[in-house]
Amino acid sequence: MKLILIEDVQGTGKKGETVAVRDGYGRNFLVPRGLAVPATEGNVARFENIVRSVSNRKARDLQTASELRARLEETPLTIKKKAGDDGRLFGSVTHKDIVEAVKAASGVEIDRKLVRLEEPIKMTGSHTVVIHLQPDVNAEIKIEVEKEEA
Repeated sequence: MKLILIEDVQGTGKKGETVAVRDGYGRNFLVPRGLAVPATEGNVARFENIVRSVSNRKARDLQTASELRARLEETPLTIKKKAGDDGRLFGSVTHKDIVEAVKAASGVEIDRKLVRLEEPIKMTGSHTVVIHLQPDVNAEIKIEVEKEEA
């Protein structure tokens, strides 16, 4: 029996593959559990359309993320925080502060979970922060932390 796998099935194959399995295994296990569909001409064509649309969407998302990365990397960010005379901040620059600075400077809203800080920013000066936009697209932005005048 030929089936198209809808999900990864250990020992049988990966999602999207057309596999030949024994009739009983396909009819009694894979199809009733929604793990596979019969490999008829209609199902094969429908599945190819789905795969094509998913790949087109991924390409579009990757293009958008690349454009957003270029836009973020060219935008200078300045964050003002209370600090002592030695440049040590009272507190630290948080993910939320970075997201608000990005929104104010470039008008782009990003999720705070996408901001990657290696360690908390606790000193004034120039710092580099990574924003994870897509699995292969990361924007490295420069942030200038300045002392807030009281």
